[in-house]
Amino acid sequence: MALSDFRLDGKTALITGGNRGIGLATALQFAEAGAKLVLAARRENLEADRLLKEAGADYVFIAADATDPATPQRLIQSTLDRYGRLDILVNNAGIADHGATPDFDDARLERMISTNIVQVFRFSREAVAPMKAQGSGVILNVGSISGLISNIPQIQAAYNASKAAVHMMTKSMASEFAEFGIRVNALAPGYIETDMTDVRLTNEEWNRVWTAGTPMGRYGKPEEMANAILFLCSPASGYCTGTVLVADGGYVTR
Repeated sequence: MALSDFRLDGKTALITGGNRGIGLATALQFAEAGAKLVLAARRENLEADRLLKEAGADYVFIAADATDPATPQRLIQSTLDRYGRLDILVNNAGIADHGATPDFDDARLERMISTNIVQVFRFSREAVAPMKAQGSGVILNVGSISGLISNIPQIQAAYNASKAAVHMMTKSMASEFAEFGIRVNALAPGYIETDMTDVRLTNEEWNRVWTAGTPMGRYGKPEEMANAILFLCSPASGYCTGTVLVADGGYVTR
């Protein structure tokens, strides 16, 4: 019974940023749990295709720019056309851009807002109708510990604000959508070994800062984030909504 609560048999999931990093790890985990998948990203990833096919995943990849206003409706309709339902939306697509506030021009700020906030809102908004019609659904937003702490000595006010917005959006929508049987949760990862952090992982100074600040003394793995996402999207977390689950090796405890 305990393990069966983590199964996603008969469920369909749409994952943005679904063919790399945390998104790909989540896709592989969901496939193993029995879900059908629609994966969206700007470009195809042949290595991701290989891994998904080896895993026997029932999936389709759709090239898309998540920040295009027409993309959410198009992808959700494609999901419904192919599989007939949308049970899980994982808003994973996002960017990281670091820099001092006086040097952070409007173009960078608008790109941050469009990618990390606006498209998450749009996808969530479009997901409500099919989930409401089914009487059930889960929206999972990938936030960050940067939405909880200032992350000094890193300078990234815009990024921190964008992820804090995702967390508050999660809580607000959870309260709004609960009556429709729709749960909304977020994951706040710490420092994870993905290509978003590759450059800084090879920087000895930042390596020391990040590992010294993490009580567990190491970076997280995408697969560990996928495990947490599976929990939040599966029946195992059936009484959880509005939750921002921190998975950071203890970083925010210091």
